[in-house]
Amino acid sequence: MGRHRAELLKTRRGVALWPIVAVAVVAVLGLGWFTWDYVSGIVDERAASSSEGCPEGEATLRVAVAPSIAEPVQQAATAWAAQRPVIRNHCVLVEVQAMDSAMTLQNLSQGWDQAKVGPPPSAWLPESTLWVNQLKAANAALLGSTPTSVATSPVLLAVPEQAGAAMLSGSSFRWSDLPDLASAGDGWSRFQKPEWGALTLTIPDPARNPASALAIQSALAGSSAKGRGPVTTEMLSDDRIKDVMNRLATANTAKPATTTLEALVELGKVEDLAKAPFEAVPVVEADLYRRNVGKDGAASPVRTLAGVQVGGPTPTADYPFVALAGELTDDVQVRAAQRFSDFLKEPDQQRLLAQQSGVRVGSTQERPNPAPGIRWAATPEALEPADADSTQQISAAWASSGAGAQAVTVLVDVSRSMTQDGGDGQTRMSWLKKALRGQVERSVGGLFGLWEFSRSLDGAKPYKQLAPTKPVSQQRTTLIDAINGLKPTSATQTYTSVLAVYRSAMENYEQGRTNRIVVVTDGSNDGGINLQALQTELNKLRSDDKPLSISFIAFGADVDRAPLNQIARANGGTVSVAANGRALDPALSQLLAGNR
Repeated sequence: MGRHRAELLKTRRGVALWPIVAVAVVAVLGLGWFTWDYVSGIVDERAASSSEGCPEGEATLRVAVAPSIAEPVQQAATAWAAQRPVIRNHCVLVEVQAMDSAMTLQNLSQGWDQAKVGPPPSAWLPESTLWVNQLKAANAALLGSTPTSVATSPVLLAVPEQAGAAMLSGSSFRWSDLPDLASAGDGWSRFQKPEWGALTLTIPDPARNPASALAIQSALAGSSAKGRGPVTTEMLSDDRIKDVMNRLATANTAKPATTTLEALVELGKVEDLAKAPFEAVPVVEADLYRRNVGKDGAASPVRTLAGVQVGGPTPTADYPFVALAGELTDDVQVRAAQRFSDFLKEPDQQRLLAQQSGVRVGSTQERPNPAPGIRWAATPEALEPADADSTQQISAAWASSGAGAQAVTVLVDVSRSMTQDGGDGQTRMSWLKKALRGQVERSVGGLFGLWEFSRSLDGAKPYKQLAPTKPVSQQRTTLIDAINGLKPTSATQTYTSVLAVYRSAMENYEQGRTNRIVVVTDGSNDGGINLQALQTELNKLRSDDKPLSISFIAFGADVDRAPLNQIARANGGTVSVAANGRALDPALSQLLAGNR
């Protein structure tokens, strides 16, 4: 036994040490290299203030910010600049541009008008993810990161002070009660004020006013079988939910305010509730605070408005920060956007946002003082918001609701290229049919017409009307059958077909409604009249008394968008990009939502 151990020890002693030492040295050097590379990255990313140089020069992070929080974000940008941030050898500067979110969306999705609004941003901080969802629906390639919330603010019901006192002292009510309250002839009786008569709401276009969109979501969510959110695509096809939406839209004032701010200004002038055109409007709490203290850029408030917290799932604006992508945005700016977003979520900046803008943050309970009309009540039950696709579908369904529901004529491409793969193993045509069926099934009311175009579909005509632009309720089955029967054929004669649809829509114009044409195409014009001839004829047909927009969805990667942009801009429309089948339904929903 001892001999074997001795032999074993002898064998071990005979092993040369230099290979082990060499391997160890290489390992140490390798570890050192990776450690140095990692640490260098950390140093570069954190941009230590001791860094003295910027070999690659300066880089500018331009951030388009909702006006409601632009002031504290600007102060935060100044504080961040004092830390001398360096990213990839660039010294980073931050420029904050206060810009209305609707204007930002319009410029981002339809081409940035630098002459009018300055250089394009490389990051965006709107009031709500609803804006980001719309940008995604218009062109998902423009988003450079996942949005992250830097603050929140609940949606309240803004009313004159005397109305607020009555609501707060009377019976509680939920967002899902609004359709009944607003449609009753004696809605104020619930708050022991029968002499005030009906409780009248104004709900500005939810496609352009997040407070409206979020309030509608809460009303629908509270009316569902679950009694809470999120609102889903399936729910929107439920007759009970469609009825709630239609009653709420019907109860809306005959001429709703264009924006929430416009409604707040008018509401602040009310002296006699019995004579007021409306008495309540959904509003983001931070915006109501700014209105009451005169910080929103509009005329000084005549009277303070009260913010009433409504029961049920509380809708909330989430102030998302998102990096943008595109030809004018590079990796340095995307990284800078992430770093600045993280900086805004640090305690000092969070306190700044809360104190100055009245938004809510998790790290402090501080609020602006004074804050007339605001109670800063707790929100124990938060609404789980609808997903990106469903938010577009809700706005589209709203646009088809109520007495002023829009009249939409859809022209779809049935050329041979629609047989190509649209993603997930389905053809573009399959995705198109699915999107169209969804719109028809979810439509609450309104008018919907369907045409197809390719070549020689109706004799020599490259287009064919499949269903006239009539109330969906009168032809839902006809529309579904027409959609199911769509079949790819040959070429794409877009311009001739657009002209025919435009002429028909003008001849059958629906006064008192928003009239629009939406064209879905996956290719460029192939035959028929040319672009110049189309524009000439459209100019002859156009009438100020009959505003009729033309919008396009460029489906897939084979579409020449330049001529579509020319047509859309000349006719009050827009161009959206659906890179694949999954993007088609939200893009179509967004266009059908439009502006009421």
